Amino acid sequence: MGSGQLVTVFGAYGHTGRFVVAELAARGFVPVLSGRNAHTLEEMAHEHGLEAKVASVDNPASLDRALAGTAAVINCAGPFASTTGPVIEAALRAKIPYLDVAAELEANLDTFAHYRERARDAGAVIVPAMAFFGGLGDLLATAAMGDWTEADEAHIAYALSNWHPTAGTRLSGAVSRERRRDHRLRYSGGQWERRTDAAPTLEWTFPQPMGPRPVIGEFTMADCVTVPQHLSIPDVITYMSTEAARDVAAPHTPAPTAADESGRSDQTFLVDVVVRCGGTERRATASGQDIYAVTAPLVTEALERVLTGRTKTVGVVCAGEIFDAPDFLHALDPHITFELHPQEQNA
Repeated sequence: MGSGQLVTVFGAYGHTGRFVVAELAARGFVPVLSGRNAHTLEEMAHEHGLEAKVASVDNPASLDRALAGTAAVINCAGPFASTTGPVIEAALRAKIPYLDVAAELEANLDTFAHYRERARDAGAVIVPAMAFFGGLGDLLATAAMGDWTEADEAHIAYALSNWHPTAGTRLSGAVSRERRRDHRLRYSGGQWERRTDAAPTLEWTFPQPMGPRPVIGEFTMADCVTVPQHLSIPDVITYMSTEAARDVAAPHTPAPTAADESGRSDQTFLVDVVVRCGGTERRATASGQDIYAVTAPLVTEALERVLTGRTKTVGVVCAGEIFDAPDFLHALDPHITFELHPQEQNA
């Protein structure tokens, strides 16, 4: 457990940030609340009896003050296209681990492109996308691979009962769309493709009792960034249940509302990962409640393992690359239900 270690949470007062702060405190860490809104920070600090440090990405000195004396920093502040670089730089200056919960493709690609060699040379640990999108799918794909050293393709299908987006999700999505302009991205043949055609609508057969469901194919999420960084898989495709895709795209879908005392919404999810090699496929699944809330145990479990040395490597690293994937997923019980399915021969 945290043993009173200080951990800066940048973007602490955001929807996901509040879940992360609560999870850190529950595990014995002492969150240091940080962000640019002084009034909201002070209110939150007073409510929880925690320290607040105002910081802004355009003021490096303020970030240095926010990270001073802490064991690590978790970046929960989107849009991550604006925050990852400055907060990573501050973490490197402070010589502490950096983790974020970014789901933005472009921000994650930037992190790997700009910091991989520098972080490795410095022996630093930078873990991007340590969240529901990116981290969880990466862990599941790694677990499904097992002893395979390569595979032909990985498919990651999401079934969400609904998707009521936060303000941060909407803002991050707008930033990504602006960067892509009229294109969408697909990872195929070991490289990124920019496409202008519409993503296909398909049917995905989820494990029982869910069964076949309509999905948007090539609904490219952060997993398409993380998985190929460390697994030899040339085609990585993600899918989203049609209803959830419509929810998040609609301008008037409400934000998530609390359905229990922890603040979780009533949204449920199932993530179904299939990796294929030759005529054989392997499968791993995870299910749970509230994609925003479950990000907190994901990133906090990662932080705890980094700080206690239960890691495999350094640098800019993905969840499945730095951690023992099956052990990590089992450790998330009761937040998720994780299953590895028997090996199957393709028809």
